[in-house]
Amino acid sequence: MSIKIIVFDMDGVLVNIRSSWLFVHEKLGVNSVKNFYKYQNKEIDYQEFMRRDITLWGPRTIDEIRNILKTVPLMEGIEDTLPELKRRGYLLAILTAGISLLAERLHEQFSFHYVYANRLCESQGVLTGKGEVVVELMSKGSFLELFLLSKGIERKNCIVIGDSQFDVPMFSVAGFSIAFNTSDELVRKAADVSVESQDLRELLPLIP
Repeated sequence: MSIKIIVFDMDGVLVNIRSSWLFVHEKLGVNSVKNFYKYQNKEIDYQEFMRRDITLWGPRTIDEIRNILKTVPLMEGIEDTLPELKRRGYLLAILTAGISLLAERLHEQFSFHYVYANRLCESQGVLTGKGEVVVELMSKGSFLELFLLSKGIERKNCIVIGDSQFDVPMFSVAGFSIAFNTSDELVRKAADVSVESQDLRELLPLIP
């Protein structure tokens, strides 16, 4: 029997915020726009981008950041949608450049089969100011390609659900792609189907 999998972006899809990084920045009253532009313009690599963002927070414990991310609202309908997709025989995966603390919260609640997210480095519970790159923001497509290959999953049996320009490279890897809750017309056009909703239950009629 062929393995079927649904790969979710996290921020904007499983949780109702634009970015877990930006969510923490806003709660701590810092701004990372300059760092993002430097990364986007290839003046710094993703490792340095993460380091600069984490450094903006100042001296913090890992629990402080975890507690901030505990307040992130889940996307409406998630409690009904994920169990139903499992019942239909799908493996479920999170593939995000967001913060692993939030992805772990989702995993604890919904038991995803695979979770890939970027980690904050800590020592004795205190942030070191560095991060561990697991998923680079601009390389999600190649990450997904290698993941499917390593698990022996055919592309045609992979569904990707994303909301941003950084998810578009994954759309071309998957057999079927859904743009969910996006404000970006280019993302809508790149996907096979677009869902204009903030309720994950709207995905169910599209997935056999």
